[in-house]
Amino acid sequence: MLPISVAQIVRYVYNPLTTYSRDQLMWITIDYTNIIAHRYPYWNRTRGADHFLASCHDWAPPDISRAESGKELFKNIISVSYSPLDFIFFYFLVLYNANKSEGFKPEKDVPMPEVNLQGFKLSSPILGLDPNNRSILAFFAGGVHGRIREILLQHWKDKDEEVQVHEYLPKGVDYHGLMGQSKFCLCPSGYEVASPRIVESINIGCVPVIVSDYYQLPFSDVLDRSKFSLHIPSRRIAEIKTMLKNVPHAKYLKLQKRVMKVQRHFVLNRPAKSFNVFHMILHSIWLRQLNIRLYH
Repeated sequence: MLPISVAQIVRYVYNPLTTYSRDQLMWITIDYTNIIAHRYPYWNRTRGADHFLASCHDWAPPDISRAESGKELFKNIISVSYSPLDFIFFYFLVLYNANKSEGFKPEKDVPMPEVNLQGFKLSSPILGLDPNNRSILAFFAGGVHGRIREILLQHWKDKDEEVQVHEYLPKGVDYHGLMGQSKFCLCPSGYEVASPRIVESINIGCVPVIVSDYYQLPFSDVLDRSKFSLHIPSRRIAEIKTMLKNVPHAKYLKLQKRVMKVQRHFVLNRPAKSFNVFHMILHSIWLRQLNIRLYH
């Protein structure tokens, strides 16, 4: 691992409030990595293919790897990414910004599930209502964070009792309680494609409805998302209620049952438990490392 703190770079060198140029961030990271590459022979054995960077922002690895001076240096590093705020970020590259329209390469890069740690504490799945007793067809609550959410709120905000879409919940209303009463939980993309609602919905037994475009889902190498979630492209947001109403109850029960089965893959534990999110991430990195072919 190549430890580097983007937060510290921002604190001491880069001020995002006065400049949008990320040149300083890229120079520091590229210089740092060059020192490692020239000082230690292990880098040159695979030209960086068995290394990863850890970073706390989703814009760091894509910008650095696209920089002209970093293309050769980072071209073999696997990219591990996740959320800009709620998690960490690896660079084997593991990206939570797993947006194929912005350069994410599924054969090389690793998408990670975004996890919102309430109070920075690890938490277990929350017990929602029995799937036969959930009275809300679909639920979402969140700010206008990107184009897709803007469209979703325009069509559905506070307009339907069955498809409950809210920008902000009134004070005292239990967000997770409403998720636990819902059959389907809408997971629209934000400014980046990531959304912590996918993990939240799985951990509360609510079938995720992924409303996004170009999003490479985490753990797709081993988990068939069609077996426990639905996908609705942004152009069909107006049809959400019709599409969900047309899901037979028997199919919904199968989806929900499989959601409960995959919960263990999206749980954080300390120490890690077999097949939990840490193990799944490492497995994804290992698979990408097998894909790398070096040519001298």
